[in-house]
Amino acid sequence: MTNSDVNRKTWLKKIRRVVVKVGSAVLTTADGLNDAAVDRLATQLSALQDRGIEVALVSSGAVAAGRQRICERTKKCRREYKDMASRQAASAIGQGRLMHDYDEAFAKHGKATAQVLLTRSGLKLRSRFLNARNTMERLLEWGVIPIINENDTVSTRELEFGDNDTLGAMCLGLIGADLFVNLTSADGVFDKNPDDNPDAKAIPVIENIAAMDIETMCEGKTLVGSGGMYSKLRAARRAAQLGVPTLIVSGKGEFDLLSAIDGEDRGTFVLPEKRTVSSKKFWMAYHDDPSGTIVVDKGAANALLTKGTSLLPIGISRVDGCFERGALVFIKTLEGDELGVGMTNFSSTELGLIKGRRTSELADILGPVTWDEAVHRDNMLLDAAI
Repeated sequence: MTNSDVNRKTWLKKIRRVVVKVGSAVLTTADGLNDAAVDRLATQLSALQDRGIEVALVSSGAVAAGRQRICERTKKCRREYKDMASRQAASAIGQGRLMHDYDEAFAKHGKATAQVLLTRSGLKLRSRFLNARNTMERLLEWGVIPIINENDTVSTRELEFGDNDTLGAMCLGLIGADLFVNLTSADGVFDKNPDDNPDAKAIPVIENIAAMDIETMCEGKTLVGSGGMYSKLRAARRAAQLGVPTLIVSGKGEFDLLSAIDGEDRGTFVLPEKRTVSSKKFWMAYHDDPSGTIVVDKGAANALLTKGTSLLPIGISRVDGCFERGALVFIKTLEGDELGVGMTNFSSTELGLIKGRRTSELADILGPVTWDEAVHRDNMLLDAAI
């Protein structure tokens, strides 16, 4: 038995609360929802809860369910909906069908479910995030299994979370989970695309995901599409920063989630990082897409990386983009290397006026100021997995 095997089993023995994400490739066929897959998933998650492990499910499948219902009732059958309005309309039709099927499948095992629809903008305000956390805590306290999906119908960007892997990772901090299970159509992670490379080798354990070049490994993030292995590994890297391990395992066919959680050699187990971030910093870094960039000089970059300091205006060389106070922004070097992200205390216009200036000069330029820091270290996450 290897050290990696021991690590996997050691971590999995401690699990008390888990987020399970299941994608459309597992739940659906070309014709719509796969009832057998829904039943298998409900059976295994119910058994997991019977062990005393609290479960939250992040589920795709609403669009496919909507497409199926449209075809059944109107005979206007289409394989896919590429434009946003059609996808949102199909999701609105299918969400009820999806929840109905889940509710019936879990009811066979005496389990209650709850529908939780989230938007990224809804979690952007810390107060709303905390309110959502309180609601989730109460559901889990009652023994209810929350079934979470993005509220596609009201999302204004396609789609706000981008994929349910990202939503699943956000839910880890939302409920304080200690395991992320990502059920996929693949048997874990491989060193190369197994569809194109017959010699591809499975990776049973990833000990240091931060050291992996996942974009190169997945042949570029733009090529794999929403929900591809790139997004799964990025979500796993985010989970690792929070101190949460990830299990990427096949959910196709007669999958056995319980055996995988018992530590059997199934799929890929991603170990968490030794140095973790707080739930608040995790929320800060990943609640939204960065809306601009602050470019810093070498001295500021070195201070951020080696001394853990805040970013002061004197260390800023350039400001790119247009953003307001409190916006999430990239922090990069003059060479274009990404250092991390942070919430800025000043707008892009204000930063343009005070970049390269000492803190003693800020009031003369802007008038009375509340902060000396452009980005405070408490509102900054270096090496963010954006």
